[in-house]
Amino acid sequence: MRFMIQVRASEDMETGVFPPNAKEMFDAMDAFNQELVRDGWMLAADGLQPSSKGARIRWTDGKPRVIDGPFAEAKELIAGYWLIQAPSREAVIERFKRCPPPTDLRQGEIEIRQLYEPSDFPEDTITPELRAREEQWIAEQQAKAPQS
Repeated sequence: MRFMIQVRASEDMETGVFPPNAKEMFDAMDAFNQELVRDGWMLAADGLQPSSKGARIRWTDGKPRVIDGPFAEAKELIAGYWLIQAPSREAVIERFKRCPPPTDLRQGEIEIRQLYEPSDFPEDTITPELRAREEQWIAEQQAKAPQS
């Protein structure tokens, strides 16, 4: 099972301000990430630049419109993520309860979301060819992931 764990942004993250204890925070996060790598869970992980450097594309009636950042409500924005493979939702919850608080080692919020797998879609919604391509792509990505 694959999951995306999203780190919710804070006002400071959105302004590009690092906390005073940034070194300790990055060291603690690195130790946690090394556990994920060691146990073969890590597929990818990164922090995201503030939304002021980003853009959104919104479609209305099939027409795209570009909206430049920054975006309101920092707590609704994503500041970083992990992409992992794990045995179950419960295992992910237990593991990430041990994650250092991602904002400043005192507070923060993460959201855990399971990714769709080709087998999650009804047979009549995607062609066998598309299902096979998706399964191949997933297998290729997992083969690139660190193994325990």
